Amino acid sequence: MSHLPPGQRERADFPRFGLTQFARRFPAETARASLEVVGEVEHELRLSDALSGLPRVEQTSDFHCVTTWSRKGLVWGGVRFADFYESVVVPQARPKAHATLVALRAQDGARTGLLLADLLAPTVLLADTLDGEPLTVDHGAPLRLVAPAHYGYKSVKYLSRIELTREERGYRASGFSFMDHPRARVALEERGRGAPGWLLRYLYRPLITSTVARFAKATRERMR
Repeated sequence: MSHLPPGQRERADFPRFGLTQFARRFPAETARASLEVVGEVEHELRLSDALSGLPRVEQTSDFHCVTTWSRKGLVWGGVRFADFYESVVVPQARPKAHATLVALRAQDGARTGLLLADLLAPTVLLADTLDGEPLTVDHGAPLRLVAPAHYGYKSVKYLSRIELTREERGYRASGFSFMDHPRARVALEERGRGAPGWLLRYLYRPLITSTVARFAKATRERMR
């Protein structure tokens, strides 16, 4: 396994985590990996089982949260986004040539996006298992994106819609605009916009403990 990227610290656990306004938001559908494909396409798709019939893979990769914690050696299972795109999106939805940005939306309302070129990297998965078991709600059931080269906020949990659009149109992110870098590459420490990544470490790091506690409490309350 690789060394940790700049500014990251390893955790032994893998907590449910995110923007605090999503702590008490959970997916309505946890069994079927349904997915919509919309936007700059000739035909919009409504898929009840997005991974059906596609070649499955497993990969071991590290997860790097933008707030500076990392969990190493997670084993994800699912379908490569590139395989899904080439086998399903291209022939069925027929995306337009100028659709080079993909806005990603989750069942809980979370929103982010990535360049299509980044999503087509071979390590990017549409995942439905973690460490050999079906995803739990804590980690994105029934379907999530896994983009190991990018900070964790790009690996959308509860993924429900992908919208192909033009780069100049962009998308509306869940948090403040400075918190959502258009690419968020871990190796380049692209934590956000308008400030260097090393500086954002000191803004984010103090938030980890309280955020983990808030999400854990919301999970416990949901299970009562």
